[in-house]
Amino acid sequence: MKESVSNYRDRELTWLDFDTRVLELSEDPTIPLLERVRFLAIFSSNLDEFFMVRVASIKSKIDRGITSPNSAGYTPKELLKIVLNRTQELVNIQADRFKNQIIPELRQHGIEFAKISELSDEEREHLKNYYNERIFPVLTPLVVDPSHPFPYISGLSLNVGINIESSEDQDISFARVKVPSNLPRFIRTSDTSKFRFVLIDELIAEHLPELFPGVKLKDHFFFRVTRNQDLDLDEDETEDILETMEKELTRRRFGPPVRLEVDKVIHHEVLNELMDELEIEPVDVLKYDSPLDLRSLIQIADLDFPELKYKPFRSETAIELRDVDPESSDSFFAAVRKNEILLHHPYQSFTTSVVKFLENAARDPHVLAIKQTLYRTSGDSPIVEALIEAAEAGKQVLAVIEIRARFDEMANVRWARKLEEVGVHVVYGLMGLKTHAKLSLVVRDEGEVLRRYCHVGTGNYNPKTARFYDDLGILSADPVLGDDLSRLFNELSGYSTKHDYTRILVAPHSMRRNLIAKIKNETRNHLDGKPAWIRFKLNSLLDEEVIDAIYEAADAGVKVEIIVRGICAIQLNNQARKENIKVRSVLGRFLEHSRIYFFRNGGNDDYFIGSADMMHRNLDRRVEALVHITAEKHKSRLKGILDDSVSDAFSTWKLDDQNNWSRRVKDFDGNYLVNFQDHFIERHNQA
Repeated sequence: MKESVSNYRDRELTWLDFDTRVLELSEDPTIPLLERVRFLAIFSSNLDEFFMVRVASIKSKIDRGITSPNSAGYTPKELLKIVLNRTQELVNIQADRFKNQIIPELRQHGIEFAKISELSDEEREHLKNYYNERIFPVLTPLVVDPSHPFPYISGLSLNVGINIESSEDQDISFARVKVPSNLPRFIRTSDTSKFRFVLIDELIAEHLPELFPGVKLKDHFFFRVTRNQDLDLDEDETEDILETMEKELTRRRFGPPVRLEVDKVIHHEVLNELMDELEIEPVDVLKYDSPLDLRSLIQIADLDFPELKYKPFRSETAIELRDVDPESSDSFFAAVRKNEILLHHPYQSFTTSVVKFLENAARDPHVLAIKQTLYRTSGDSPIVEALIEAAEAGKQVLAVIEIRARFDEMANVRWARKLEEVGVHVVYGLMGLKTHAKLSLVVRDEGEVLRRYCHVGTGNYNPKTARFYDDLGILSADPVLGDDLSRLFNELSGYSTKHDYTRILVAPHSMRRNLIAKIKNETRNHLDGKPAWIRFKLNSLLDEEVIDAIYEAADAGVKVEIIVRGICAIQLNNQARKENIKVRSVLGRFLEHSRIYFFRNGGNDDYFIGSADMMHRNLDRRVEALVHITAEKHKSRLKGILDDSVSDAFSTWKLDDQNNWSRRVKDFDGNYLVNFQDHFIERHNQA
């Protein structure tokens, strides 16, 4: 592998670093077994997205003839080779772990996987009936011959490829059967209490002769195609972005292949024919010694074995909202007026705070207007229902819907249509910019004053993901923040050339500039002998300008602590940076999604939370918002989160001096370290 001598680590390789950390969780003995199975499935899902978007982007650059190296020093061809080699290594590890660790451990707990040949006569009869009643009617065999061209292979579908013995009266050599994705992948072998499973693909393969009666079948194999799923939306050439998005989503289904996954048993000649038909290169082929598409292991992880899962966890209502009268919106708004409320999900309930905030706003006769951003939400969203209720009650309702939210585009198009039908003012943000900021604004008539209530968060307005995403937010009646959000919403729905705000930092206009200025201020403070310290907790750190400012600070002696979940382009390539920059990663039961930005500021601590990661897309191509945290008790809570995130008392990953990620799971006495998120669960249970 080519070693980069750049100041930055490559984005795609750091994504694979993150996937490697996810994969490591599947062998952690401190994690319950079915949760480890879940991490195997999450790894597969992550890898699918990586190919659909990131590998597709690399291949697009190659197709366009781009040969210049990126900021990490790799040309597209060099990077693609490294990425594909490393991916093959990771899927080999995954297959080995599933076969040699997970399957034996599951068997010890009464969960078994069997081959058809291992089944009893009773099990065979049960599965035969299941196949005839539930599977056979759904299957569609497709042959390839002079009158039947090679069929379209949909992205991420699992397929059985069949080699057919040619004869004088039939010019057929290949057939394909698509494995139904709307049936369980793992089929129980009986209706008894036994948890023994066979794969639906193997059951289909067992009955292939019934699909091709009178035809001599040579052999079969399984394969799967991943297609480019990146959108190519030219907003300058469209008059109706909603209609254009719907057309683009249809086109995306037919994106070019970027990966072919096959059984290792596939014959070389057949593989060549398959690559020719799909117009894919040998380098894009991944071979497996295990079942393809282990995303389906979610079905096993969801089995009812409580002793093999995390202990049940229940979110607590924020202390400031516990005495609120559930039947009184006045009571809720009074609680927010009394104290700005810092929320930490999922430890504190999203439903009894954010959802209740918007539901109260919809029903309160004193509320005149609601303004809301929506990037992702759930299919049965109570927040969308609250907006509909408010509009039907005659309130002014603005919904800024991001219909370009990746892989949620169609759901958001449907929500947009539904909201428009009831009179909600639906807008799609600013041309060329995704609206990623997490903002709510409620305008309430309180007699002598129109008061504005706000929510600013780090996570999506999605009650379902809020149960397992670590996110922060504030509920506030601060008039300064209310004025900021009013002006920002007016910019999103109208037009403005002024982008000055008091309590929020907004991308793409000024966020990068302001954050870099704060980093540089820490450098000056350190050189002047004043307190200086930088601490970031975020999902991704990629922006070169921000990283350069961090390097400058570290080179001057400023202590920098980074807690990053996913992509991190930091390269510790000199002694000052190795000594002064500490990078950690936290993964676990909950998806770490919150963003905190801290600056010591000469002793006058500055904290910001919000929607933005330090990436080009966030700082240049999205509307993002970070809110300044002013209450001392809230600063103290955020400090506690950062302190614990970098504490050696908890199991986390560290970026070492050689720029490799390593995980410490035991203390010096050989005892397993406390899980970082379990610590927070326990803390909130005691609150």
